[in-house]
Amino acid sequence: MTTATETISPASTMSEVLAAYPGAQRALFRRYHIGGCSSCGFQPTETLAQVCQRNNNLNVAEILDHIKTSHEQDAKILIGAKELAELLQRDNSVKLLDVRSREEFDATHLPGSVLLSQPVMQEILGKWDPHSVFVIIDHQGKQALDAAAYFLGHGFDGVRCLRGGIDAWAQEVDANLPRYQLA
Repeated sequence: MTTATETISPASTMSEVLAAYPGAQRALFRRYHIGGCSSCGFQPTETLAQVCQRNNNLNVAEILDHIKTSHEQDAKILIGAKELAELLQRDNSVKLLDVRSREEFDATHLPGSVLLSQPVMQEILGKWDPHSVFVIIDHQGKQALDAAAYFLGHGFDGVRCLRGGIDAWAQEVDANLPRYQLA
């Protein structure tokens, strides 16, 4: 059976690339400055080959390899809800960093988690051990990897992301934790 990731090619549209590799835009921006702002953005209907051609004729095969490698690196920092629950039982030094909005956090959050704010960011960058383990939590596991990329770029090698976010925690670990949907 062919998976979506095996079907990505130079002729794939960027929407197909992003569906197969959700972190592709982050990976492209990090290495090639593609897709992070209006001046370097791309259209969902553009093919990967067109994006590469428009950006100094980048090597499409190299770009595909980079996207796949970045996807594999993203997968290494993900931690499942049950695995996190076990880790928290074994190690009370693990910190939980919630990157959702204040309203989402106030509605429901994991015990002991801290909402990311400007003062918390300053504390992390100035005082946290860059080798300590902390887990980033979002709603459904879509924004946490962006935050993790920021911290990894600042030397925090113990950062992890809760796969599926707080929603996965509510489904797999604590059914009493309220679930919600964003409008």
